[in-house]
Amino acid sequence: MPIPGTPSRAELVDHLVRTRIAGDVATPRENNLSHYRQLANGNRHYWLGLELGDRWSDEQDVLAVMAERVGVNDDPEYRYGQDTIDPELTIAALDRLAGRLRKAADGQQRVLFATGHPGGLLDVHRATAAALRAAGCEIVVIPEGLTTEEGYVMQFADVAVLEHGATLWHTHSGEPMKAILTAMEREGRPLPDLVVADHGWAGYAGQHGVDSVGYADSNDPALFLAEAEGTVQVTVPLDDHVVSPRHYDPMTAYLLAEAGLS
Repeated sequence: MPIPGTPSRAELVDHLVRTRIAGDVATPRENNLSHYRQLANGNRHYWLGLELGDRWSDEQDVLAVMAERVGVNDDPEYRYGQDTIDPELTIAALDRLAGRLRKAADGQQRVLFATGHPGGLLDVHRATAAALRAAGCEIVVIPEGLTTEEGYVMQFADVAVLEHGATLWHTHSGEPMKAILTAMEREGRPLPDLVVADHGWAGYAGQHGVDSVGYADSNDPALFLAEAEGTVQVTVPLDDHVVSPRHYDPMTAYLLAEAGLS
């Protein structure tokens, strides 16, 4: 790792399956269904910064979207065992994401990067930010001194993260993104033209009316529902924390090449 050069589509499919970023992923079926049920029952932890109202109160509707956009098993009676992410759907979403990144580069837009999964996706975001900066984009610097109940909202390697106890923190919350956008508005700064993120960072940005794209696992349905409704522009299905963050390098290389940024 990483695979030398940029992989072809077929090579990337093979790599995603081999590293379990897609294909037979580590997230078990029972965990997926539990999260779909929690979202449908109104547990806002699973809404990822979005306002879903009562539009997704039937967990079977959630499952149907996840089968269509992620590739999980569509049988509601399949409740235990292995579940899947279709690598072809992953790459199709990467292609859509590449198109939005190309638009940002062509327009030299202001782009904000953020992650609630720093152990897996931090370097994916960092590399994408570097490529967009080289193309003339402004990578948004967040206001200083921001906090949420979970910790401090910081920026590390051009990526906004949550810091707690001198550790980069895993979070599903939309509150860190709310803190950033609220502070920017308070300071009279223009909001980003695009947010590239995951978890609640992406969800809250889209809910706030900012163009938002991101990554999500098979047990995080909210961003896929938001894409179906048009609140989030692109959601890429993948396992968001595999054994090594280096496993995402070929995927990132493919994304940047498709966007004309490599």
